Amino acid sequence: MAADGPASFTGSRGQAPQEDASDPSSDQVGYRGPTACSAAGITYRQLDYWARTGLVEPSIRPAYGSGTQRLYSFRDVVVLKIVKRLLDTGVSLQNIRTAVQHLRSRGMTDLAQMTLMSDGATVYECSSPDEVVDLLQGGQGVFGIAVGVVWKDVEGALSQLHGEHVDTGETIVGDHPGDELARRRNRAG
Repeated sequence: MAADGPASFTGSRGQAPQEDASDPSSDQVGYRGPTACSAAGITYRQLDYWARTGLVEPSIRPAYGSGTQRLYSFRDVVVLKIVKRLLDTGVSLQNIRTAVQHLRSRGMTDLAQMTLMSDGATVYECSSPDEVVDLLQGGQGVFGIAVGVVWKDVEGALSQLHGEHVDTGETIVGDHPGDELARRRNRAG
């Protein structure tokens, strides 16, 4: 990002994605469609449509025909929630697609510290308070999404829902002490 202000997603940063190996939720745990929907605040119909049209595809396991289950990463669920918020504020699907491509190219640490601003037509990335102020003073910013806040919302929601170990398929029981069915599945498998 240039020091002179926020970058629009219309340009390419040319940075390769960075993986944070210390975050087990990004590599080791996946979330099935209904769990991703619940954490992101979307319907299963939206999730299915976005996956089929390539807007937000599951990075762990896509659906291969009838009967297979998509498996979304933590990062995918964060992006789903951001897409929902952008749609709710009236950003066009074309601009959302561009924003999603940009979000996917960023490292996990970058995402947690990013604020997305939009004037309704263009989505901008701001990574410092000064950039947010510059954008607002320029009269461009209308609303903002603090990705770190979305991150914490998704983290909180997923902590109470079930995940799945990517390598073993074992169900990871959320913080709902009354979910005996998931515990039985793990004991039986």
